[in-house]
Amino acid sequence: MRELLEVILDLGRPAEARFPAGDVLLNSHEVTEDDIQYVVARIGVFGDDNRAGIERTLHRISAIRNRKGKIVGLTLRVGRAVFGMIKLIDDLVFSEKSILLLGRPGVGKTTMLREMSRVLADEARKRVVIVDTSNEIAGDGDIPHPAIGHARRMQVKTPSLQHSVMIEAVENHMPEVIIIDEMGTELEALAARTIAERGVQLVATAHGNTLENLVMNPTLSDLIGGIQTVTLGDEEARRRHTKKSILERKAPPTFEIIVEIQGWDRVAVHPNVAQAVDNMLRGVSIAPETRWVDKAGKLHRSHTTAKPLMTTLPEKALGQVTGGRITKILPFGVDRGKLQQVVRGYQAPLEVVNDLKEADLLLTTKSYYRRGPVALGEAEEAGKPVYVLRKNTLPQLEEFVRGISRSATMTEGSSDSLLTAVQEAEEAVGRVLEGETSVALTPQNSYIRLLQHRIAQRHNLGSASSGQDPHRRVVIQPR
Repeated sequence: MRELLEVILDLGRPAEARFPAGDVLLNSHEVTEDDIQYVVARIGVFGDDNRAGIERTLHRISAIRNRKGKIVGLTLRVGRAVFGMIKLIDDLVFSEKSILLLGRPGVGKTTMLREMSRVLADEARKRVVIVDTSNEIAGDGDIPHPAIGHARRMQVKTPSLQHSVMIEAVENHMPEVIIIDEMGTELEALAARTIAERGVQLVATAHGNTLENLVMNPTLSDLIGGIQTVTLGDEEARRRHTKKSILERKAPPTFEIIVEIQGWDRVAVHPNVAQAVDNMLRGVSIAPETRWVDKAGKLHRSHTTAKPLMTTLPEKALGQVTGGRITKILPFGVDRGKLQQVVRGYQAPLEVVNDLKEADLLLTTKSYYRRGPVALGEAEEAGKPVYVLRKNTLPQLEEFVRGISRSATMTEGSSDSLLTAVQEAEEAVGRVLEGETSVALTPQNSYIRLLQHRIAQRHNLGSASSGQDPHRRVVIQPR
């Protein structure tokens, strides 16, 4: 029962208990209206957000209503105070910088927020005010739960007024820290900026899994500075090698630090949000700091960057892995059968292994990398390169194997010719941006032509191959 997450009561269905490992039916009897009313009569009053609680506990009960407003389902969520949960980020909590927590539902955002409230109020001795919209941080009732320590709690009459209570907290109660759960509207984002500009430390949670989600969210993007389209002058566009209309950050971020909660014992930290957003808008890979705690309670950190395969890793870099011998690959989240099929088809000097200790590199997908599983952390700790495919598809696997195969047979002279071809493409891009109608490059093999096409694409220029092998070449021109 210590791992119980929720109990589900739906009219006409058996009651169900949810655990991290899966769901369990409590019995075979269908839930009746009397069962639901029995529960409703013993809890607090449901608010406009259809949430209620049990006085002086951290549990939350959410209602599902039919069209007539009658309750036909209940979600009884277990609330817990987990002391010591912020061990992963305790240095950030005491940094006096504003922190935004991101993560999927049920990953522990509110639990971590509650523990941060207690630590800041009791250990850092700061004046902490919690804006508790759904009474989920400090529990239901007028007396807050002891889990928040000496922090003060302000309740919100209705969720739509959360932004006004945030401003009221600053104006009336002189806080040094304000804690907010579930920021999701533009008004709340604007209120958060107002509070941050008054020198108050903000600690909040928001909807989204990663920093990329916030950048793409027009409602909440103001939390990380806002995104705007800027038109550059001709000279500046040529200097940057970009098109004239680009995306830039509009203002300083409201939150200086973002923590992506990937699990109870694993987070990814962006310690400098402004720099991370700027790099993302320029198309540069960002490198969040991954932190995790092992079974012995030891804290580990890693700064490995997720790199898009074959777009930021040229053949020369792949050659450093292979070293002219058979490369052993451990697939993680990648179809092993497809990978072996491609390796056989290309007769590549590769071997698919099952043990990380034998592997020269680990191959995974973008979706698996973002989850931050333990295997990736172990690979990073052991210094093994981690190559990230965009998708677990046959074309992506073929591209990866082709790159490894070529790098294994590449001589020093061919490395020099690759570098020369790339430099030639970069120079041609500069000439086209300065006004030339088209620039024809030196004839190259198909792989180098592919790299040259991608260089043109990166600078928003058009490119085409012309001629017949071995005299086939790339022509770069404006779009």
